[in-house]
Amino acid sequence: MSNVKARPESEAPGSVVPCCPPLSERPFTAEEAERTARMFKALGDPVRLRLFSAVASHEGGEACVCDISDVGVSQPTVSHHLKKLKEAGLLTSERRGTWVYYRVEPSVLAAMGQLLAVR
Repeated sequence: MSNVKARPESEAPGSVVPCCPPLSERPFTAEEAERTARMFKALGDPVRLRLFSAVASHEGGEACVCDISDVGVSQPTVSHHLKKLKEAGLLTSERRGTWVYYRVEPSVLAAMGQLLAVR
C-alpha cells in the first residue's frame, strides 16, 4: 500500500487520493503510519528508487519497461521491483501490445511532497 487511498470504482483508473496530512501537522494514526511506511519501504531499495526515478523523470511522464530496464539487475528482477512499486501504489501500468508502460501519477508525487512539507 502507499500514502493513497484506494480509488472508488467511479473514479478513473490510476487516480489517487492522499491519505495523510503533512508530518508536521499532527501525529499519524496507526493506519496512516502503516500506509506511509509501506510507501517508504518500497522506495528503500536502491534499485526500486532508481526505477521510480527513471519513470518519474521520463519524457511524457511514463516509460516503457524496455526503456527503464538498465539498472544493473536482470529483467526478471526489474519486473519484480516494478511490481513492488506498483503494489505500494507508487506506479500505475498499462499494457500496450507486448510492452508495459509505467507511470507515476502526479497526485502520488504531490501527496509525497505534501507529506514531507513543513508548515
